[in-house]
Amino acid sequence: MNISFATDNDYDWIKNRDRHLQEKLIIPKISGKEIYLLRDENEAILGWMRYGYFWDNTPFMNMLWIDQPYRSQGLGKAVTVHWENDMKLQGYRMVMTSSQADEGAQHFYRKLGYTDAGCLMLDSQPLEILFTKKLN
Repeated sequence: MNISFATDNDYDWIKNRDRHLQEKLIIPKISGKEIYLLRDENEAILGWMRYGYFWDNTPFMNMLWIDQPYRSQGLGKAVTVHWENDMKLQGYRMVMTSSQADEGAQHFYRKLGYTDAGCLMLDSQPLEILFTKKLN
């Protein structure tokens, strides 16, 4: 498995797969190196991770997606650790993410050392749990 930044060549793939990202933000995210793609040895994309910045100063993982056939094989952990290391190299001391209370991802993040930092309640959506992790 290879973890690399998305490129302009990946635009259509991202547009067709990441339903949570507005199309007008795809190019800025690619240019800002804020989308990682996970590829197999044949360059097939197995999943992606996308991030932004909370309060414009704290890296915040917005999306982690591994296609169903490749889940539970350590790919999510691998890309998360890769991202954390990149953020540490850039001088960040903390990263953040979130998960809805009805999603199993909250347990995944806790296993990786993320701690609960609060929650957000939006109309007609489950509770959103915020997580932080200090980078040592």
